[in-house]
Amino acid sequence: MAEPLTSAWVSALAAAAQGATAPEGIELVVQQVVVDADGGEELAYAVRIGGGTVAVTEGRAGDADVTFTQDRDTAAAIAAGELSAQAAFLAGRLRVGGDLRAALANARELAALGDVFASARA
Repeated sequence: MAEPLTSAWVSALAAAAQGATAPEGIELVVQQVVVDADGGEELAYAVRIGGGTVAVTEGRAGDADVTFTQDRDTAAAIAAGELSAQAAFLAGRLRVGGDLRAALANARELAALGDVFASARA
């Protein structure tokens, strides 16, 4: 398993997404931006859902519908299941930009995707 929150980990996410089938009618780009606490190095990637497929690309996406930004410690805690995204948001540790309504409008379809990235965590 690749170390979480690294380029190798994003590549593992991309590999896990290959072959995943997305429900028809959903077109959404969700971007994650993880920054070091000192504002230094950043890891950005986008999950693209559309045309019945799921893909992950490294780097910032100019066409992101919604962007989640957090520091590395917060991202690691969320990924490990130690902190919920909701609690991080309410504590000001997770920022949301763009059109959150686009993601919420597709909540049922996103849930239907299942755990596309399970193999990247195994």
